Amino acid sequence: MPAWMEVIIRSVLIILGLFFITKLLGKKQLSKLSFFEYIVGITVGDIAGTISMDIELNVVNGVISLLIWSLFPIIVSVASLKSMVFRNIVEGTPTTFIQDGKILEENLKREKYTTDELMEQLRKKDIFFVGDVEFATLETNGELSVLLKQEKKPVLWEDLFGKGQKLKSPQTIIMDGNLIEEAIYESGFSLDWVKTQLQKRKAKVEEIFLGQVDHLGNIYLDHYKDGLSKKGVNHEDH
Repeated sequence: MPAWMEVIIRSVLIILGLFFITKLLGKKQLSKLSFFEYIVGITVGDIAGTISMDIELNVVNGVISLLIWSLFPIIVSVASLKSMVFRNIVEGTPTTFIQDGKILEENLKREKYTTDELMEQLRKKDIFFVGDVEFATLETNGELSVLLKQEKKPVLWEDLFGKGQKLKSPQTIIMDGNLIEEAIYESGFSLDWVKTQLQKRKAKVEEIFLGQVDHLGNIYLDHYKDGLSKKGVNHEDH
């Protein structure tokens, strides 16, 4: 077999294998990674690339190595669920940077965080004055969580009017020119009602790229041909 053909076959099989492994590991692995998960991700990628390109490498040995590195996070995740001590060792614990409006300099040094880096993370959250912060902590995934002082928090609906009405999430009832009947019924409406609404707007189902409806019966329609230029200069109501 030609070397290039073997590389193609290996690469396709490795891609399919990585897809299966990713599904097995779950959605958590696709979000913010812990230190351990970060290391595993880099190593698995490196092993996969080596198996694909190095035709002199024994495929069986490479696959075994890949499976070991891929299955280990699952074992660690199960152990972490059962033991808080083990979870703290593997994933670490959050570090408080600001408490009661005061910066904890020693904690910054321990995490090798400079003042500039702290201010940068605060600015990303639209906070430019440290005095507005009541509490800030560096999570185990590297994300900075911030709690503003009470007087600096945005005003909420319940602050002014009390507990509000329970809302239902909007439903996508038309996608790619097709009605989604299950979503229509789940939103509390009927096919006839949707068709009537489309007739009022002189719209055909097959002309609609995306259609949504909220719990009040308000409909949003995005047409395939909506009159917008490529630069987005023209605007029309849907």
